[in-house]
Amino acid sequence: MVTVLVVDDQVLIRAGLAALVRAAPGLDVVGEAASGEEAVELAASVRPDVVLMDVRMPGMNGLAATERILAAAGDQAPKVLILTTFDIDEYVYNALRLGASGFLLKDTPPERLIAAIHTVAAGDVLLVPGAVKRLVEAFTDAPAAAPRDVPDLAQLTTRETEVLRAVGRALSNREIADRLHVSEATVKTHLNRLMAKLNLNSRAQAVVVAYDCGLVKPRGATA
Repeated sequence: MVTVLVVDDQVLIRAGLAALVRAAPGLDVVGEAASGEEAVELAASVRPDVVLMDVRMPGMNGLAATERILAAAGDQAPKVLILTTFDIDEYVYNALRLGASGFLLKDTPPERLIAAIHTVAAGDVLLVPGAVKRLVEAFTDAPAAAPRDVPDLAQLTTRETEVLRAVGRALSNREIADRLHVSEATVKTHLNRLMAKLNLNSRAQAVVVAYDCGLVKPRGATA
């Protein structure tokens, strides 16, 4: 059973999401939060597998809540799935930088939302990689509110660096395996190792890091 915490400041949206998740086989809602502060408290007490996180909320927004939830949980961190109105959104970009596992638009069909929860809970492929790539490209060169903490890639092996670059280009494990002439299992091993070395929580975060470190250039940028 995959446990889910639903976070949204709008009561009708929150109630609708919770009802949808409760009705789905294999999913269970273990909490509902109306604010970022409440989300942080509930995540620490109920330990959900997945957090459905709204980003635009008064007080502590979803970005700050995501950062605090992931930092407090350590190795047992839940997967955070961002819910947003617009896919090209700086809040979403920064949430992915902090380790959110992916994002969905609020008008996503119910069956896709349910599938997405199962996907991130299993730690599988990045959701809508093309959209994530467009999102990252839109904000990579934008002035940051604070200096970005860019990981040191010197600790990676040559092959791990190649895998990180390919992930940044939104390639799937199968596509990376074909390009590097290795098995998918080998790609997954390299990916898991590089994420551990760089202290990354999600594949989406690895995409952002690949851009931040210059392994992948935004479209139209010079090398």
